[in-house]
Amino acid sequence: MDNLIEENANTSDQSCRKSHHPEHVKKDLTNRLNRIEGQIRGIKGMVDKDVYCDDIITQLSATQSALNSVAKVLLQGHLKGCVVDRLAEGDDEVLDELLITIQKLMKK
Repeated sequence: MDNLIEENANTSDQSCRKSHHPEHVKKDLTNRLNRIEGQIRGIKGMVDKDVYCDDIITQLSATQSALNSVAKVLLQGHLKGCVVDRLAEGDDEVLDELLITIQKLMKK
């Protein structure tokens, strides 16, 4: 069943789809991602400097939490925008796509 759902989502025309986030949301996401990018660079520096493993793991955990926050913002926008719009257009396949997306997020 999971493979069937995934195949259906992969066969839809994904190359021309775009999200339409308001500018303030894009700015927020960009700021969050820039911070995460800095955290990753910091973690790489910690590894290079042979920082104590537990301290690196703490930073990895903080970075993962920040990534999860970005995913939550994107998922919220996807549900309130893309999914609602596609359902209103009669496109029920968006529900299968949404299930796959949630499964990907829950793999962690």
